[in-house]
Amino acid sequence: MNEVLERLKELGIKYELDEHEAVFTMEAISELGLDKRGMMPVNLFLRDYKGKRHFLVIHDGEKQTDLTKLREQIGCTRLSFGSEERLMKHLGLTPGSVSPFGLINNANHDVELVIDESIRGREKLGFHPNTNTATVWISWEGFMKFVEACGNPVKFVDC
Repeated sequence: MNEVLERLKELGIKYELDEHEAVFTMEAISELGLDKRGMMPVNLFLRDYKGKRHFLVIHDGEKQTDLTKLREQIGCTRLSFGSEERLMKHLGLTPGSVSPFGLINNANHDVELVIDESIRGREKLGFHPNTNTATVWISWEGFMKFVEACGNPVKFVDC
């Protein structure tokens, strides 16, 4: 968590921090009332059929992600969830803590960030700072500044 907060400070990104009990589902987030502060997107770590490409998909939790439609938009083979080992290897994260802030651990920039258009321009976004015991709230502009500083490929889709 500290590495994420330091990086945000370095980039001059304003944020708010909520520390809370560990959460693993959108339902648990809702029970804590965290979803009242802003949008908390769902973050999925996916891989292509052969495991050569890896994706961090960020989408509105109110929508179901159609993986077939998504794969057509990003131009890849069948998608499946990445294993715990792959998640740790590529983003330095554990299940339940998947977040775009994990991109700071992806020195090779080989994880492709895929963002659902419905998130674009949201006033306040909440993401775990690489631990599911806290939520960092940032603006859309702050989020994009962070993403650009990471240097990973980014694609906007309608999922």
